[in-house]
Amino acid sequence: MSGSLTIVGLGPGTPDWITPAAQTALDAATDLVGYGPYLDRIPEREGRTKHASDNRVEVERAGHALALAAEGKRVAVVSGGDPGVFAMAAAVFEALEAGPEAWRAIPVTVEPGITAMLAAAARAGAPLGGDFCAISLSDNLKPWEVVTARLAAVLAADLVICLYNPISKARPWQLGKALELACQHRDAATPVLFARAVGRPDEALRILTLAEAAAQAGTADMATLVMIGASSTRLIARESAAPYVYTPRSVASSPCVTSQGRT
Repeated sequence: MSGSLTIVGLGPGTPDWITPAAQTALDAATDLVGYGPYLDRIPEREGRTKHASDNRVEVERAGHALALAAEGKRVAVVSGGDPGVFAMAAAVFEALEAGPEAWRAIPVTVEPGITAMLAAAARAGAPLGGDFCAISLSDNLKPWEVVTARLAAVLAADLVICLYNPISKARPWQLGKALELACQHRDAATPVLFARAVGRPDEALRILTLAEAAAQAGTADMATLVMIGASSTRLIARESAAPYVYTPRSVASSPCVTSQGRT
């Protein structure tokens, strides 16, 4: 049997957000490799083996998956969200580049998923309607000085910023520092989203001002996606529900004109 490896994105939570192509890859796999809680989202099935590991051994996990594929297994490497956004796709290609030459003959494909910032944006309205970026606040794989330098650059560029991996028990202070830095560049009333566990039963979406977010940084966790609005990000108030949040596509003064001149 010829082996293969597919890197699959499960989306942020609900099975409704798993693409048909990703589900097909999961159904075809003889072996599933991934972080334990992600594998727990996939039903057990006779003839399919799960290989669970901790969340800090991504390259080692990727090497194990490639070795299984080299033995002839049909392997699916599982990520939450999209596997190409701060997830397993990069780890697999890193292990492939550093591994045995024979591994390069293994067919490797990537099936995209809905990443957390897209799920959070859909819940809130259209906060990513203009230019935006994503930054991981984890300093496990890069120095904190690199994180803050990139934050300062995109804050100065007035982009909407999506912060992944904002806080954990081992890293309880980074989000507070990041929001303090944001306060030096953005108005205190700038909209900020704390989107936790979007698509899961314990989903929670909070719309705060930047000043409120900085004061409440400690209420976020690793399941929270933090989104800092740009100077153009707006709220549309509603009487009986949370406001809509959106960022116009245009930098023109009129909120009803896009860069293409259409409403």
